[in-house]
Amino acid sequence: MKIGIGADHRGIVLKAKIIEFLHSLGHQVTDHGTDSNVSVDYPDIGFRLASDLVERKIRFGILICYTGQGMAMTANKVRGIRAAICTRSEIAALTRAHNDANILILPAGFVRFGKRIKETIKTFIDTKFEGGRHLRRIRLIKKYENNHHK
Repeated sequence: MKIGIGADHRGIVLKAKIIEFLHSLGHQVTDHGTDSNVSVDYPDIGFRLASDLVERKIRFGILICYTGQGMAMTANKVRGIRAAICTRSEIAALTRAHNDANILILPAGFVRFGKRIKETIKTFIDTKFEGGRHLRRIRLIKKYENNHHK
């Protein structure tokens, strides 16, 4: 599966470890930057990854910044994106199954790369959207996007 990943200057160490982990699972990874600890504008990275997802160049995205909030706010401005901050596999499972989230947001300042984050990433990628009553809610979000984002 092709997965996009991006981080600001506060998330580059975590990003590098996640790329290695994704490769070990057999995934292709598109790196949207950055590769330096020099301060960057996270919206540039978040918009670039979200656009690639909407254009179906990637199947899922992972975005990382210090709190996760900036990347989440940025990505969710793009029509068709449902980005969610998940720090545990239980949250990842529910946000995929119920909300059809397509970008996983990780707060680099509040998580460590290890078993828990690996499980969270794997769960996010592997969990299927349940549809049913949840589909109705996703359609409401899409309807709003289509009516309010010209």
